[in-house]
Amino acid sequence: MDIKKLLKPNKVAVVGASEKEGFGGDTCRNMMTYMEEGRYYFINPKREEVFGRKCYKSISDLPEQVDLIVICTPESTVEGLLREGAAHGVRAAVVYASGYGEIGTDEGREKEAQLAALCEELDMALMGPNCAGFANFVDMTYPFAFISEERNRRGGVGVLSQSGQLVLTMMDAPGTKFSYAISAGNSKITKMEEYLDFLVDDEDTKVVAMYLEGVKAPGPFVAALKKAALKKKPVVVLKSGRSAKAQAIAASHTGSLSGADKVYDALFEKFGVIRVDDLEELMSTAKALATLKKLPVGSGLSAISLSGGETGICADVAELTGVSYVDFSQETLEKLNAILPAYATPNNPLDSTATLSYDTEKFAGVLEIIMKDKSVDFVAVGYTLLEEIADNAIYYMSEAMRMVSGEPWAKPMAIVPFAEMTRNPGYNDKLEKIGVPVLSTSLYAFKVIKNILRFASYDVRKKNLDVVTPVSEHKEFKRVALTESESKEIIARYDIDCGKFKVAHSPEEAGAVFTELGCKKAVAKVDSPDILHKSDVDCVKLGIKDAAGAAEAYLAIMDNAAKHCPGALVKGVQICEMAAPGVEMIIGVNNDPQFGPCVLCGLGGVFVEIFKDTALGLAPLSKTEATEMLLSLKGAKMLQGYRGNPKCDIDALAEAVVSISRMACDHSEALLELDVNPVFVRADGICAVDALYIKKDLC
Repeated sequence: MDIKKLLKPNKVAVVGASEKEGFGGDTCRNMMTYMEEGRYYFINPKREEVFGRKCYKSISDLPEQVDLIVICTPESTVEGLLREGAAHGVRAAVVYASGYGEIGTDEGREKEAQLAALCEELDMALMGPNCAGFANFVDMTYPFAFISEERNRRGGVGVLSQSGQLVLTMMDAPGTKFSYAISAGNSKITKMEEYLDFLVDDEDTKVVAMYLEGVKAPGPFVAALKKAALKKKPVVVLKSGRSAKAQAIAASHTGSLSGADKVYDALFEKFGVIRVDDLEELMSTAKALATLKKLPVGSGLSAISLSGGETGICADVAELTGVSYVDFSQETLEKLNAILPAYATPNNPLDSTATLSYDTEKFAGVLEIIMKDKSVDFVAVGYTLLEEIADNAIYYMSEAMRMVSGEPWAKPMAIVPFAEMTRNPGYNDKLEKIGVPVLSTSLYAFKVIKNILRFASYDVRKKNLDVVTPVSEHKEFKRVALTESESKEIIARYDIDCGKFKVAHSPEEAGAVFTELGCKKAVAKVDSPDILHKSDVDCVKLGIKDAAGAAEAYLAIMDNAAKHCPGALVKGVQICEMAAPGVEMIIGVNNDPQFGPCVLCGLGGVFVEIFKDTALGLAPLSKTEATEMLLSLKGAKMLQGYRGNPKCDIDALAEAVVSISRMACDHSEALLELDVNPVFVRADGICAVDALYIKKDLC
C-alpha cells in the first residue's frame, strides 16, 4: 500500500457526487473551491452534471486514471467500488461510510476485517472507514467532507486525528497554518502510525499535532517517534484516556502504580514527544513551534510587560505552570537601569513601563540587552493584541521586534496576551512572518512556553531509544510468582547486590547455612511462591545471632506458614545476611502489553503505597534517564543527605535501575512484573533486600 497515492494523489474522483448538503456535496464544494479544475472528477450514475461540472456514470467511464477515489456512498457499495477502482489503476480510497467496527457489534467488526482483507488483496491504501477525509494544503488536494471558512491555511502544522470534528475545529482556529489535516476515522487499514510516519518524513511539515485515542501497531508507532526524535521534529500529542480505570490491581506494587496512561507518559518522555492536556494547548503549542524561526538553545526564560500588574501575572502564572525565570547578570541590570525610566526597577520578569512601548529604539534596546544576557534563551513579551487596534503601542513594539529578530544574537520570543480579545489579523501575520507567535492567554501561554523549553532541551544522545515492543501475540496466560530466592538469583545475574543468602530445607540446615554465610546477624524468611506478603503471616524473623537462632526461626516460620497458609507451596526458609540500613527505595518492572517493559523507581518499603512517589521509564534506560528519574522524585532529598544524613550513592542506584531495565528487556517475553523492594541505598552502594518476579505461564 502506497500512502503517497492516498495523501499526495495526482487525480481524484468523488463517487457519490452531489449538490446536497452532506459529505458528498460538501466534498465537491471543497474540491471546486481549493483544487485546480482537471485534477478532480465527479461520479454519479444518476446525474449528468454536479455544480455545472460533467458527472461520469462510473469509475470505468473516467477519461483517465485517477490515484484516489472518495467514496461518499453507503457501506453496502464500498466493496464493489474498491474492486472497480483497483481494476482501473486506483490505489487509494477515502471511505466516509460508517457501520463498521465503531458500532461495537460483531457484525461491524467482521465487516471491518473484511474491508482490511480486501484492501490487502487489492494493494490499496484506505483512509477510514467512518472518517471525514483530509486536506493536503501543500498540493491543494481537498477530499474533505466538512465545510469551513474559505481562507489561506497553508503552513507547517501537520494535523492527525481519529476525530473529524476535532480536525474541523483546528482548521477553524484563526492563525494556525497547516501542511496536512487528516481525519483518519477508524484507521484500521492505513493506520495512525503510518500517517504519523508520513508526516515525520514530510519536509513541508514542521510540527506534527496529533489527537490520539489508542495505538494499534506499537512497533511502527515507536519507530515513527524514534525517527522524529532523531530528526528533532516536534510531535505534539493530545492523548485521551487519562481518566480511564487503572489496570486491575496486581500482586506487585509496580503493577498497581504503572497504569497504561503512565506508560504513554514514559513513552513520550523517552522520545521527546510533547503531551498536552486539551485541544487549545495542542493548537497553541503546534502553532508556536511552527512559527518560531529557531528553537531556544536552553531553558532560560525572561518576560517583559508594560505594567506592574501584567508583570505580577507573568511571575505567578510561570510558577503555576512550573516555569522559572533566570536571574539577570549584574551587567544586564546596569544596562537596563540606564535605559529604563527612573521609576522602573530592573527585574526578571521585567516591568518595562508603558513609556518604552511608544519608542521603537528604546524597546529594541531593552530586547537587545536582555537577549545578550547569556542566561536568557527565550523572551516572552506581555501584550494583549486587540482585534481592532485602539492604541498604537503595538506599532512601535512590533517594529522593534522586527529589527531585533534578524540579528545574529536574537533569541526566540513570543507574545503573551492577558485576555482573549481576538488577535488583529494584520499584526498577527506581521509577527508570524518574523517568527514571533501570538500565544493564547497567559495560563495557556506559559504552558506552551514550558512545552517549547522542554522540547528544546531534549537531547536524544542521553536516551536509549531501543524499545523492546512485544513480538508475539497476546495469548492467555496465568500469573506465576517465583520465590524470593529465585527472584533474587535472576537479578543477581545482572549485577544487583542482593547480599549473601541461601535456602534451608531443615532446621539443621538453617543453622549450617548461618555458619556458612559467616554473617554477624541474619534474617530468616519463608521461601514460597504462594506467600507474597511474608511479614503479614509472621513468616519473617529478624536479628538472628547464631546457628541455634536460625534453626529456631526455621521451625517458627514453617509452623506459621502451615497455620496461616495451609495450602501454600513452601520450598524452604531463606537465610540471608541482615543488610545494613539505608534509604528504602523500590525498583520495579511492569511489562506493558503494547510497549513492553517499563521500569519504575521510587520510595520503597511501606512508603511505596502510602506516598506513591514514583517515576516510570520505558526500558531499556540509559544512565542519564535513570538518574533523571531518581532526581525527579519528591523523595530525592532523602538520597541527597537530607538534614545531616549522609549522601546516598545515587550513582550506584542509577546503575541498578539501568541493570534492571536490561534484565527486563532480556526477559520481555516471560516477565510480567518485578518488584525489588526494598532496596537499601547507603553512602557506599545498594543492597536489594527483597524481590518478587512474576512470570507469564501460557495456557
